[in-house]
Amino acid sequence: MSRTRVKICGLTDKSAVAAAVAAGADALGFVFYPPSPRAVTPELAQQLCANLPPFVSAVGLFVDAAPATIHATLAQVPLDLLQFHGDEPPEFCASFGRRWIKALRMRPEIDLQAEMERFMSAGAAGLLLDAFDPTRAGGTGQQFDWARIPPEIAAQIVLAGGLDPSNIAAAIQQVRPYGVDVSGGVELARGVKDHAKIFAFMQGVKDGDTC
Repeated sequence: MSRTRVKICGLTDKSAVAAAVAAGADALGFVFYPPSPRAVTPELAQQLCANLPPFVSAVGLFVDAAPATIHATLAQVPLDLLQFHGDEPPEFCASFGRRWIKALRMRPEIDLQAEMERFMSAGAAGLLLDAFDPTRAGGTGQQFDWARIPPEIAAQIVLAGGLDPSNIAAAIQQVRPYGVDVSGGVELARGVKDHAKIFAFMQGVKDGDTC
């Protein structure tokens, strides 16, 4: 059985980056969405990415950003992967010459099979599934019903939405996703990461993988 990959998202300072790396995270997420309490500037993100070790990926999260904003960020920050978390169409996501994933908020009427075909056929590296909140693009801390994920696509998705050290093992055991994404579930306060929770979350992932 392959292990579940982990992205710690919404990192805003060097100590949190160091904790995520030390805990064994595969990817670190940096939010380029000014309304978010976890937003970083390209200048800060450049500093946070400056000394990442090999095989730890830097992911840039954008929400309906202007193309010029994304290009300017890419010129300054060594991002390995782009994450589009708004209403971006597939052709937009594919236009930056960088590997990318598309986040889908789990609206009641969403057709996951159709959305997977729509984005994967355009070159998406994968889909991230998050809880739906009509007022917020992500980072809601809300959990959706994992049973809505068809088993046949679970191995291609990144599971997000309301994950924390208390439920991550159960989430992995039920869904068996390719990867998981956490932000608020490992925080002391919005935008402030709790290093102990990061390590506890990573232990929960290991526990889920071994069951």
